[in-house]
Amino acid sequence: MSRLAKQPILIPSGVEITVNSNILSVKGPKGKIEKKINEKANVEIKDGHIVIPFTMESSGTVKSLAGTIASHVLNMIEGVTKGFEKKLILEGVGFKADIKGKELVCALGFSHPVPMTIPEGLEVKSEKGIVTISGIDKELVGSFAAFVRGQKKPEPYKGKGFRYSDEVINRKQGKKTV
Repeated sequence: MSRLAKQPILIPSGVEITVNSNILSVKGPKGKIEKKINEKANVEIKDGHIVIPFTMESSGTVKSLAGTIASHVLNMIEGVTKGFEKKLILEGVGFKADIKGKELVCALGFSHPVPMTIPEGLEVKSEKGIVTISGIDKELVGSFAAFVRGQKKPEPYKGKGFRYSDEVINRKQGKKTV
């Protein structure tokens, strides 16, 4: 049972939340997010709070989804008020990332440039080996950052490739002279 779903979620000022059938919509100063929720789960808005009602006798699906839905609601509220951001650091001689139109084009040591289409709703900036991905949808920001990192993961000897700004790469020593 979820501790997160037991507590009502406060709706901050400037944020509008609506629930139509099984679509949850959150609108705030940075934009609007919609998410489809399971039809078995129930979301209610009472006195400026969001409540996800469930009891011990509820079916297993409802109990297991209550915490997930509460987490999604909290992330949606944070997204439309503050936004989310991921920073990727590109290390390596000759490695670079540029933005051309709606594409992130990277030179990653291959014989060809690697173009990646930027999804709608995301803002990508590239300056001096640091790629900043920002947006209001936490899931979209994280998945695109993981996709970009997956094009050239950091290798353990020199650390070449994309890495998150807070990621620590365990370096290997390489060959030793005897």
